[in-house]
Amino acid sequence: MKFILLMVFACAAHAEDPVRVGSKRFTESYILGEILARATGGQHKPGLGNTGIVLSALKAGAIDVYPEYTGTIAAEIVRLPGSPSLEQLNAALAPQGLVAGVPLGFNNTYGLAMREDRAQTLGIRRLSDLRAHAELKFGLSQEFIGRADGWPGLKRAYGLPQPRPSGLDHGLAYEAMAAGRIDVMDVYSTDAKIERYHLRVLEDDRHFFPRYDAVLLYRLDLPRRAPEQFARLKKLEGRIDARLMIRMNAAAELEGKSFAQAAALFSGEVKGERREFLGTLFGADFWRLTREHLLLVLVSLAASIVAGIPLGIAAAKLPRAAQPILGAVGVIQTIPSLALFAFLIALVGTIGMVPALIALFLYALLPIVRNTHAGMTGIGRGMRQAAMALGLEPRQRLWLVELPLAAPSILAGIKTSAVINVGTATIAAFIGAGGYGERIAAGLALNDNLTLLAGAIPAAALALLVQVAFELGERRLAWLPR
Repeated sequence: MKFILLMVFACAAHAEDPVRVGSKRFTESYILGEILARATGGQHKPGLGNTGIVLSALKAGAIDVYPEYTGTIAAEIVRLPGSPSLEQLNAALAPQGLVAGVPLGFNNTYGLAMREDRAQTLGIRRLSDLRAHAELKFGLSQEFIGRADGWPGLKRAYGLPQPRPSGLDHGLAYEAMAAGRIDVMDVYSTDAKIERYHLRVLEDDRHFFPRYDAVLLYRLDLPRRAPEQFARLKKLEGRIDARLMIRMNAAAELEGKSFAQAAALFSGEVKGERREFLGTLFGADFWRLTREHLLLVLVSLAASIVAGIPLGIAAAKLPRAAQPILGAVGVIQTIPSLALFAFLIALVGTIGMVPALIALFLYALLPIVRNTHAGMTGIGRGMRQAAMALGLEPRQRLWLVELPLAAPSILAGIKTSAVINVGTATIAAFIGAGGYGERIAAGLALNDNLTLLAGAIPAAALALLVQVAFELGERRLAWLPR
């Protein structure tokens, strides 16, 4: 009987496990992620980055579902040409343990756009017209530049003469377009800013872009593991048309609403007025973000101190090991953060704190290792000989003479790592680790300076506080030899 009761309780606890919803780092994905989380009562991991990162999180089981588009699934995930059906996509997704389903009801295709007045002056209405204007400056998002169904394929299909453009954040591209710094940008057909900035979406006269019907991409076991929550997701089928999606995008991008407030429009709710700076800065999420940011910085810094000082000592004591150790920590510092995060997600099988802490630990090593090495090798020969003359053993010489003499240099390295880590920790928000980076990522997606500042100012203030704390600590340790 006890066994049966335990099984019942275990099943009940399992049934209550929240569905973990992910989203990419652009307005529409944030809003759809909020809608999915509200529908299921689940957890939303917002702004996880581009397709590669959020897909890695889904495969690893760190999230259960996220909003995706059929064209993206075809071109980027299963590599099927043309515009395959949902059945064909699912046949290709099955070996990966994934399913695409629950069409939401709208098509959000890619396009290229120009300012209406500029396009009219040059007589450009179609994508093929761009071939005659090699002088035009393109400002395309990084993901569009790298996608098979983006710039590489488009350039080949239309024989465009323009060179590979430099990447530009999608939210910032509208401002650059309005200021005349670029002539052509990539857009989504449900972008609310197309009309606001008086842009002309060029006709895809060679039908290069497939349909990008919004669907849910989820793990194969989700319907079995969370049947009630999945049933609520199924009820979203066909309930979001293009007009409603544009309206929700406009609420976030043009009316100053939060993503949650924009998502509330789906159910007909109207939540909150336009945000003020102080209200946004000290919003309901302020202390949660502060706690997460401090955890990221302090735990990763502590780990880097524990590992970095011995590595620096080893580099100083073992000349043959110096170059490999210093070279390794230097190379780690050059790895792009998002690339390292994507690798760590696949390695540890989750998103959030764990891969973020590992990455921040690795990035914090260089100043500590180098400064420890420099402090140890900078000790004069006379001091070493004096310690030997006193009959001190090597371990005693290290703890009683060498480390105290090297302490100012070591502390300077730790302080540098701590301050750098405060800033670097903002990137951890792109893999669901939280911290002030959540606001910065949302502000970039919206091109919203208020939200950006509400994340950047606390991060800068925390960096200053960390520096002041170290300065005070150094004063207390002023007795250390210099």
